[in-house]
Amino acid sequence: MANTQTLPCFSPEQRDRAHLLLAIHVAHMMGRKFEEGDWSYVYCKAKGIPETGWSNLNIDVTFENLGVEHKMLCYRSDTTLAQAFGTTLMHPSATRSIRTPSLDSDPNVAMADILTQYGELIRARRAKVEEQNTNGKPADMRIGWLLWQESLRQFLYFEEPMVEPTPNLYYAKWVERQVRGGVRKGSKNLWIFEKATGRKRYSVTTSAGAKIQPYFDVPPPDDPNVYLFTVIGEQLDIGQIRVWLTPGTAKELERLVGSLDIDVVSEAVLRTIVNGAGSEEDFVAVEETGVSVMLRAEAYRALVEKYQGVSDEHCFRLLLENLA
Repeated sequence: MANTQTLPCFSPEQRDRAHLLLAIHVAHMMGRKFEEGDWSYVYCKAKGIPETGWSNLNIDVTFENLGVEHKMLCYRSDTTLAQAFGTTLMHPSATRSIRTPSLDSDPNVAMADILTQYGELIRARRAKVEEQNTNGKPADMRIGWLLWQESLRQFLYFEEPMVEPTPNLYYAKWVERQVRGGVRKGSKNLWIFEKATGRKRYSVTTSAGAKIQPYFDVPPPDDPNVYLFTVIGEQLDIGQIRVWLTPGTAKELERLVGSLDIDVVSEAVLRTIVNGAGSEEDFVAVEETGVSVMLRAEAYRALVEKYQGVSDEHCFRLLLENLA
């Protein structure tokens, strides 16, 4: 819908727990690509519910009467994720489990067929949640939208109801796309618009695997149910940056500089940064725990400019080579 109806997802304690877990998880990832299973792990652990593991085929989270389908979208890293507030974005796929009607059919007839199929899929997911539910409450079906930066610095998350689309609230048209150069045959997609607003809400592909591509609205920043997590170079106060380190890195840092006090660490960084880039030490993360360390802003800027690591953890590992 044009006006996103967000749902509360985390209690304040769960929100803080999710932030902590995400920061620690990113520190241990050492720059590898963020995957659906990573967010499922953080989400379930923050809420204190069993983790069933992410799946392409089934709904991602089912616990009692809760059913959540996670949809992730990588957002550019050269800006803050706050730029996404209030915008409309397209996700590459809501589902591939659809049959495409004849490309010569009336677009509104095709739309009704496709949205009906999508509604049937949602009803099947609801039935599955209700089947395994033991608390007697109606199924609470949700879509969770996660925007993440490839740099892993920031993540934005919110949930809205998973509802079956009502075909008569929409209209559609076929759109042909020509391939540049004319070597290959062009494609024909179905664009679906909301009657009340005229805004495009779905794009249905018909080639290379039919799929429904939904458009979703990112809530404004004052929505209490949208969560923005900064886990790399997080500014907590003017001139102060928080970083998250694995216990091994934090312990070695403390051993070498004598303390994890903000001024002690900052001075050590600034004093050492001129000695060379260093090399990465082989650390193996055994358990996902972490340590929060504060830095003065000028020391943090010098650290990341010098080492250009994939995360704060990576930069500090490189720094330790020079401190040793």
